[in-house]
Amino acid sequence: MIRQDLNKYKLPDAPGVYFWLGEKGKILYIGKATSLRDRVRSYFAPDLIHTRGPRLVDMVFKAKKIDWQETGSVLEALILEANLIKKHQPYYNSDEKDDKSWNMVVITREVYPRVLLARQKGLDKKSMAAVFGPFPKSSSLKEALAIIRKIFPFRDRASAMKDKEAFYRQLGLSPDVRTSGAAKAYRKNIGRIKLMLRGKFSTLKAVLTKEMNTAAKAEQFEEAAALRGKLFALEHIKDVSLIKREHTQVRGDFRIEAYDIAHLSGKQMVGVMTVVEGDRAEKSEYRKFIVRGFDKSNDAGALTEVLTRRLAHTEWLYPQLIVVDGNAIQLNAARKVLRSAQLDIPIVAVTKDEHHKPKSLSGDKALIATHKYAILLANHEAHRFAVTFHRARRKKAMV
Repeated sequence: MIRQDLNKYKLPDAPGVYFWLGEKGKILYIGKATSLRDRVRSYFAPDLIHTRGPRLVDMVFKAKKIDWQETGSVLEALILEANLIKKHQPYYNSDEKDDKSWNMVVITREVYPRVLLARQKGLDKKSMAAVFGPFPKSSSLKEALAIIRKIFPFRDRASAMKDKEAFYRQLGLSPDVRTSGAAKAYRKNIGRIKLMLRGKFSTLKAVLTKEMNTAAKAEQFEEAAALRGKLFALEHIKDVSLIKREHTQVRGDFRIEAYDIAHLSGKQMVGVMTVVEGDRAEKSEYRKFIVRGFDKSNDAGALTEVLTRRLAHTEWLYPQLIVVDGNAIQLNAARKVLRSAQLDIPIVAVTKDEHHKPKSLSGDKALIATHKYAILLANHEAHRFAVTFHRARRKKAMV
């Protein structure tokens, strides 16, 4: 195929799965896309051989036709891609699994099953209750599981540990197994996760709708409301993280980013970002920003600029918590930026007294209780780093 051949296809600017087809409609390659139109066009870029390798250049040359299947979200596209690759085993997908073992999602055989990532190589499928995959990219898969877990909480290796179980339960990421009937309720939740991983989104929505109506008729209004919330979440999946984090590293410890603004009556205004992971300052990941859009004091505006510029760096690892220095004004400014970026990252604001000492913390109470030390450390480091950077800017300006 050549680029001009694309003119006969009306590829949508929507997520989905695309197929490169050869002679007699044989599937050569299957891929997922955030935008089917933009993704397929990228195969005709002049630097394709450098970005994707000679194998895919050869595939495009041999292809006779393009087909696609639109999905409701990138999450659905990711799962559909894995299921279709497993079914058809296209020749040009094989290079991605020749030299390494692909990732699988497994569900263990336990009273409270765990949902885990495992390597395909050496996996004993018979010992597992269910196995899904293979999935080409581990970063996308981990983000997909994070999205699923927010809707249907499950246990994994960490949350099954006694000293961490309460923490994950408080975050709403792991079920409460202490209650009577917990095992039965959790098995039902695992069944819903299986439907998602099989790509049966329509079936899952129908199941949840039926359960919600049954609960409502039985006047179990709390259960009905919970099911309605899950249905809403499925209909409005915000999976931007699958797009923006596909080529970033995978986070380890709980990651906090803190931001602070420094200036002198609006002059030489600067902003900084500091990082704390697992109660440890990661100084190599600190970042400085020169704020240029203001000629007078405007901390909320400066914070908006700094956060917007930071989020544009999709190659930087995203945090699990953002800390801002200030009050409701800074908190609302940060929330607005995240809403615009369609990112669901919790924010904590640290309000100071007249001596610039922490007076109160606003935000998610469970996160504050669990990570108070790390939050205050990140905030302290942001203030110190901002003051140091601002002084250096002022000194340079006076020379």
